Amino acid sequence: MGARNEVHTDLLVVGSGIAGLTAALRASRTADVLLVTKTELAEGSTRYAQGGIAGALDPADSAAAHARDTLGAGAGLCDEAAVRVLCEEGPTAIRRLIDLGVAFDRTGGPDSSYAMCLEGAHSRPRILHAGGDATGRAIENALVATVRERGIAVREQSALVDLRVEDGRVVGAELMTADGTRCVVRARATLLATGGAGQLFCHTTNPAVSTGDGIAAAARAGAALEDLEFYQFHPTALAAPGSFLISEAVRGEGAVVRDEQGRRFLPELDPRAELAPRDVVARAIARVMDAQEGRPVLLDATGIGSMRLRERFPTIDAAVRAAGFDWGRAPVPVTPAAHYWMGGIRTDLDGRTSLPGLLAAGECARTGVHGANRLASNSLLEAAVFAARAVEVALPGCGAGAVGAGPAEAPWAVSVPAGSAPGLSVLTGTAVTARPDRPSPAEPSPAEPSPAEPSPPTGPSAGVDRRARADPSAPVDRAARADPSAGAWSRAALQDLMWSRAGLLRTGSQLAGAAAQLNAWRSPAPSVLTTVRALEDRNLLDLARLLTAHALNRPASVGAHHRLDAPISVPDSAQEALAC
Repeated sequence: MGARNEVHTDLLVVGSGIAGLTAALRASRTADVLLVTKTELAEGSTRYAQGGIAGALDPADSAAAHARDTLGAGAGLCDEAAVRVLCEEGPTAIRRLIDLGVAFDRTGGPDSSYAMCLEGAHSRPRILHAGGDATGRAIENALVATVRERGIAVREQSALVDLRVEDGRVVGAELMTADGTRCVVRARATLLATGGAGQLFCHTTNPAVSTGDGIAAAARAGAALEDLEFYQFHPTALAAPGSFLISEAVRGEGAVVRDEQGRRFLPELDPRAELAPRDVVARAIARVMDAQEGRPVLLDATGIGSMRLRERFPTIDAAVRAAGFDWGRAPVPVTPAAHYWMGGIRTDLDGRTSLPGLLAAGECARTGVHGANRLASNSLLEAAVFAARAVEVALPGCGAGAVGAGPAEAPWAVSVPAGSAPGLSVLTGTAVTARPDRPSPAEPSPAEPSPAEPSPPTGPSAGVDRRARADPSAPVDRAARADPSAGAWSRAALQDLMWSRAGLLRTGSQLAGAAAQLNAWRSPAPSVLTTVRALEDRNLLDLARLLTAHALNRPASVGAHHRLDAPISVPDSAQEALAC
């Protein structure tokens, strides 16, 4: 492929997790689709999802109850219309996955009911899982196999460089292959499904590919972003190199959290104890660790027993034992780690962004479902539900005969974003039914800082193992890595800075210091961006600046944005949801 090569397609899908694969499958029956992914087709955050996917499939459960739990966890900042869509259309999305071959665990034989587990802030068991704790892998494998079977065009090892914008409309994207070759894809519609940006922080449960590529590219193109200050830190990552996630479902099975003296402390802080919302549990653990001079807390799963742990959580059991811990006999050290970004590219209920021709779904999109704190196991569901809706807007009628007929038209939904022709498909230009349920995404505020170009990367090699990161229980020499007066920087320095000054617990002065440091780092000319690693580092610097600016602009604490120098703000809607 030469540098001037140009490819044409109807729908360009960037990203190959559950959102991207769902979109590609639903669109492929009625349009030409090109699915591009930065590494291998099956690599990404989806395959590492352990706990499961939430949905009101049990006859004793309801979409309304699921919605109440989602609103309560979101600390009053959820978009209620988006939550309604998620919870009402969620069961249909899960049944589509089952039809595609995802074998969720059952209570007995093949005709028995599905096994439902309980996770934090859910009022009842409603989380389906597969392979015990390998739900993401089961979903990814089924969707990838179907994409291969249907012959959908796929380009692996192709990283997003930037979106192509002409006359205010996104018309495709520029890509870079692993050898540095570039290609332009012109598309009638482009859907970003590029996931989050856990690599902003030195301790994260995310894979190495999670560098926020789609969000950063959308920001550079002028798309509206929202809620970037809300980054969720999972409470229980193994305090060992790699920050391996220990699913919340383990606490749902009865595991408890103790300080280094063996004392349970969560029941004193919240009546839900270990099953309180993630932001509550993570902050409590962080404070106890601070009192213990940074040493990890302990996750005690001994009451579950070795045999049950091995049967119910085979992946986690193997990883914990490989790290040298016998968690069936003794508690294991855990610490919070960056896990999920609630904010992102602002979309309406059909995936449309503030830029005509551009759609977004999955973690890179801010649908409004999660508010200030995501409810456990809602992320896979959100990706499946809203990716399908986005394609139905881009390709009216694609649902019939594709991955399964879509749900009946809901009485709520969205207006077309500013800049799009009202009532027109973003792909075909044909008339579609308007669904005005909430305002269109606003254009970026003039006060919002535009992301600057970053400096050349000097960090570690891109070839390291995806979990080869520092020991989260070890102290970090941040002073040696971060020099506000120096223009040169490394990825490690950025990650340490974000962890220490814009992480789980923040203050205004820390955020201001981080912003000054980030702005001091030198930004390179585009000609320097000749490797995928360099593109990723540019994206991380752009996003670090944006996250910090958004956090500074919200002076009160709410949900996952917790400022030690500011009071907690709980909107009235959150109080009402929690009282239900």
